[in-house]
Amino acid sequence: MNIPQLLANELALKPYQVENALQLLTEGATVPFIARYRKERTGEMNEVQLRNLLDRYTYLTELEERKAAILKSIAEQGKLTDALQQQIEACLQKNELEDLYLPYRPKRRTRATIAREKGLEPLAIWIKSLNQPTATGVPLELEAAQYVSEEKGVATIEAALQGAADILAEEVAEQANLRAYLREYLLDTGLFVSTVKPDYPEGTTKFEMYRQYQAKVKSIAPHNLLALYRGEAEGILDFALIFDEDTVIAYLESEMIQSKQPPVRSFYRDMLKDAFNRLMKNSLISEIRAAKKLEADIESIRTFEANLRELLLSPPAGMKPTLAIDPGFRTGCKVVALDQTGKFLEYQTIFPHQSDGARQQAAETLKRMIDTHHVQLIAIGNGTASRETDEFVATVLKSIDRSPIKVIVNESGASIYSASNVAIEEFPDQDVTVRGAISIGRRLQDPLAELVKIDPKSIGVGQYQHDVDQKLLKKKLDETIESCVNYVGVDLNTASKQLLTFVSGINAAIANNIVAYRNQNGAFTNRRELLKVPKLGPKAFEQAAGFLRIRDGSNPLDNTAVHPESYQVVEAIAKDLQVSLSQVTQISERLKRTDLKKYVTDTIGEPTLRDILAELEKPGRDPRAEFKYATFQEGVKEICDLKPGMQLEGVVTNVANFGAFVDIGVHQDGLVHVSQLADRFVSDPKQIIKVGQVVKVRVLEVNEALKRISLSMRSSDAEPRHTSSQGNKAEQKVNPPKSQKAEKGQPKPQPKPHSERSASPSATLEDLRSKFGRKA
Repeated sequence: MNIPQLLANELALKPYQVENALQLLTEGATVPFIARYRKERTGEMNEVQLRNLLDRYTYLTELEERKAAILKSIAEQGKLTDALQQQIEACLQKNELEDLYLPYRPKRRTRATIAREKGLEPLAIWIKSLNQPTATGVPLELEAAQYVSEEKGVATIEAALQGAADILAEEVAEQANLRAYLREYLLDTGLFVSTVKPDYPEGTTKFEMYRQYQAKVKSIAPHNLLALYRGEAEGILDFALIFDEDTVIAYLESEMIQSKQPPVRSFYRDMLKDAFNRLMKNSLISEIRAAKKLEADIESIRTFEANLRELLLSPPAGMKPTLAIDPGFRTGCKVVALDQTGKFLEYQTIFPHQSDGARQQAAETLKRMIDTHHVQLIAIGNGTASRETDEFVATVLKSIDRSPIKVIVNESGASIYSASNVAIEEFPDQDVTVRGAISIGRRLQDPLAELVKIDPKSIGVGQYQHDVDQKLLKKKLDETIESCVNYVGVDLNTASKQLLTFVSGINAAIANNIVAYRNQNGAFTNRRELLKVPKLGPKAFEQAAGFLRIRDGSNPLDNTAVHPESYQVVEAIAKDLQVSLSQVTQISERLKRTDLKKYVTDTIGEPTLRDILAELEKPGRDPRAEFKYATFQEGVKEICDLKPGMQLEGVVTNVANFGAFVDIGVHQDGLVHVSQLADRFVSDPKQIIKVGQVVKVRVLEVNEALKRISLSMRSSDAEPRHTSSQGNKAEQKVNPPKSQKAEKGQPKPQPKPHSERSASPSATLEDLRSKFGRKA
């Protein structure tokens, strides 16, 4: 297999793009580095294209390794033919490859192997020879009688025929073409169905919509499938894949039975039913469930990636003196002061929600800390007592001349961070509550720098994150963090070890060494000084340097995304334009009137020169959007304060396939169902809304008992639409697959009468199983 050519065809790329990108990756270049600094070699492939290329290359490489192992195994058995080898070498999917290998895979003792040990294989071969349109022969019982042997453990004629049937059934079950057809049939016509177990009366579980649920296998929504898996794992749901087994058996008969002799046809019918029910059905259902689960995992992970990206790239309020408050009633509010670099300065506990005296003392403490530390930002965690604390702080700010910006901050994951080894290492002498407050303040100053210290699964933007493939989830989330960190760039002199670890080319050991070098020698003054850091060699420097920033260093270009390897061309341009490097913004303005082609070299082409031009327009700029924050409505603190029709402002905290969750300041996020996101049809919520976005919403419905809030972003005069958070009801009323009778060469059998193939949407799972097949 020519993998580069195949990748070029599949991904709509040119061969040179694939070959050069793979070469760079093989040499140890990272995806962010290639996408940013090797555009000439890859034809300006972006990160998405590069990661898709790498994922598919990895898959095909593993496939080739598996092919080699399988070919070797079959050859050692002396069963490898030219035709089989060609089939194996042509495979592009792992399941197709495993189907071909199935008959040759070493097995534990099966009923077929036991029958062979009893000498019944010649009988099976003889019966197979009778399965021809023109074949005639002696009665099966007469031939089988010759194989009855007490010594071999074949006591009766029936036992001999059963052994032969076991051998033939295994051969049928291992035919790749049959398995492929049936797999596609189940995918195309099957239903996922579920019921809530009798132990759980109606209205007592979070899986009520799955009490009598049906959805087509081929079109089930990923979040619905993951919910079914979770309900099954928690022992609440019975969950099965059902289909018309009569159609399957009819297909097998049309494909496998050629004899016109009634005894042979009867023998084959029984054998085929056994082959499917005993050897094929459960494995095929397991394969399909696994395949659909993987699809759902991938979609869920994509949603998680998109949400995490938006959260990490949330606009920073800026590195300004900050007061951070972790609110509380009984235990008080933990207040910390941070300087403009995020350095911890002071900690106090105040009790503004107890007695009047305590409230007055809390106000005095707050005013003193604001004045002493020249506070410009106040971050208030959105946990318990956040709205009451917000109102208290607002009252205090009215009494002072200088009023800092006050923001309620999503504190998801702060408690996880506060008890982590990272937090203990950063603040070994502080209590967990202090560390949590510090995290709240820092994530307002710079969300990216702080959130990379927390496991993404703890910050509340996932969808069934604990139910998906954890290895794949970690890989994709790490890629997202790496992409975001390198997109924004990192201040070399203030970055934590955790943040540095995600910079292209820097691993944990190098990150530790950078921080140690910085602590020992003071701030870096130029990028070249990085080469003095232990274990940071030329290759790591090449990969990392362009993503690290040095403010007020000896070279103005060190505070830009211009890579050191391009400094010479920038210096040449500056010299031609008679502009010093200290006036880099003027270079960009004058360069617009200059032909870029005159500066093209063998290694620096027009794409890189365009990037340099864009960077020099605003050197050191932050690519993240302008900081905005929501203002929660006064008097609305708890879910009981909400009334249908209220117009509120909130912040999107999570986006799922079925809608978006919005914090409106009542300690319980409301759901804007996908049907309520806009006046038009929305197929993918991620296309119109993102985590961290400030939105206007209208309250539709409030259920205090279940703590559910339904919201809308549609205009109030728009047509009413489905608002349930339970998904598309229509999906639950899918008719079961039509029963069909197969004909040889015509894979779609004829339909049965409607009465035999339809099922009521309200039919129980047991009814459906009895009609369309049992659970695997």
